[in-house]
Amino acid sequence: MKSITRSLPTLAALLASVALPGIANATVTVLGWPGGSEETALRATVEAYNAQAGISDADKVQLLFFNRDGFFDKLQADMAAGSDAFDVNLVATYSIGRYAPYMEPVELGSDAAKVFGESVLKTMQFDGKQYGVPTDLSLHFMYYRKDLIDALMKDEAAKKTYGEIAQKYLGKELQPKDPDSWTWDDWAATALYFSKQANSASPVRYGTVLQMKNLLFNMMVFQSLPRSYGGNWMDKDGKITVDSDAYKTGLELYKKLYDAGASPKDSLSYEYAETNAAYGSGQAATALQWNAAAADLTNAEKSPAVAGVTGIVAPPAGPDGRADHIHGLGLGLNKNAKNKEGATKFLKWLASEDAALLYAKSGGSPALSPEVVAKVASERPDLVKLGEFASKYGYVMNGATSANALSVYELQAKEFTGYWAGQQGLDDALAHVKTGMQDLLKK
Repeated sequence: MKSITRSLPTLAALLASVALPGIANATVTVLGWPGGSEETALRATVEAYNAQAGISDADKVQLLFFNRDGFFDKLQADMAAGSDAFDVNLVATYSIGRYAPYMEPVELGSDAAKVFGESVLKTMQFDGKQYGVPTDLSLHFMYYRKDLIDALMKDEAAKKTYGEIAQKYLGKELQPKDPDSWTWDDWAATALYFSKQANSASPVRYGTVLQMKNLLFNMMVFQSLPRSYGGNWMDKDGKITVDSDAYKTGLELYKKLYDAGASPKDSLSYEYAETNAAYGSGQAATALQWNAAAADLTNAEKSPAVAGVTGIVAPPAGPDGRADHIHGLGLGLNKNAKNKEGATKFLKWLASEDAALLYAKSGGSPALSPEVVAKVASERPDLVKLGEFASKYGYVMNGATSANALSVYELQAKEFTGYWAGQQGLDDALAHVKTGMQDLLKK
C-alpha cells in the first residue's frame, strides 16, 4: 500500500481546501472516512448539527477527508506527532488499540446504550473505556439479481445448462437454489452460469464482481469464504494457521472464477466503488459487497438498472456454516484537540437517537437497537438485516484486533493479489503470508 503521509503544514492547507462552505469560523474539525455512504451521511449529519439554534459559531463543525489509500498509516503518523489539525478523528474496531495512546476516552451518556445497545458500543471500547461513537457497522451482504435467479429457477433447459457448467468447472453437477440457501459452490456455479465467457446464452456479461485489488479492505471481504471452511489467522495458542486447506480453498475458488471470466478482467484493480459501478450497471448477477452499498444499489435514482430487482442475503455457507466479517467505524476525541469542549459536545449529540436516525436516513449504516431501527425500517430495511446478520454470523479473526492487524491485512492483500494475478504460486503466497504474520503477531 502506498503511503501518503504529509507534513502538518500540508495537512493544514488540505483542511482549508475542504472545509464546508459557509463555516469559515468553525473550530471543531472532524476527520472522517472518505468516500462512499459514510462520507455522504456524515456531511448531511454535520450540516444538520451546524444548523441548530443552540450551536455557536465557535462550536460549528467542519469536515476533513483524505484518500483511503494509506489512511490509517497517515492518521497514526499525524497523531503520534501530536497533530492538532483535527479535534475528532475516525477510529475503527481493528485500530483502537493502535490509536488509544493518542486519544481521550469520551462519556456519551446513558442514552447512548438505548440507541446502539451495549454490544455495539463495545466495538468502540478499549481497556474498558469508550473511545468513540459507533457511526457505522460494517459487514458484507451477498447482492443478487432476483429477476435472473427467478427466471433460471423456472427454466428446465437453463437448469440443465447450469448443471453442465457446474460439472465442467467445479466437478459437481449442481442445481440452482434459493440464494439464501447457497453454499460457496452454489454461488460459484451461479456466477459461472451468468458469465458470457462460460455461458454464451447468459443475459448478463458477468456472474459476479470480485474485489481483488491489492488493498487491505478487500481481504476483509474475501476472508469470510475461508472462515466458513474453518479458517482463522491463528489458533488459541498463537500458532499461525493461515496456510490451511480453508484458505487454499477460498483462494483457489476466487482465481477459478476470475480465470473463467466470471468477474471483469480488471477486477484486480477493483474495490468498493468499482464493485458498485459494475453491479449497478446491470451487467453482473451477484456481488459480495459491503452492507454500506445497499443504500445506493437499492436506490432507483442512483442504480436504476438494478434497484428494483436486487435481493440481499448473508454470505454463502461453508462446511462450518455462514460467516460474516464484522467491524465498527466511529468517531473519537484527539488528545491534542484544540477544542475539546466543542468536540465532546458534538460527539455526545452524535450518540443521540435523533442524530443516529438522521445518519441512517442519510445513507449511513449505524447498528441501532431494535426499538430505534424500527423507526427507519421502511426506509432502510438493510439496517434490519445488518443487525440480524451481525448477531447470527458475525466474527473477528483471532488476532484481528491487535496493534498490527492492519499490517496483516496489507500483507495478505499484497500476496493474495499476486497469486490471483498469476505472479506467484499458491504455496508461495501462503508461505510469505505465514512468515510475515509470525513476525507481525508475535507476542
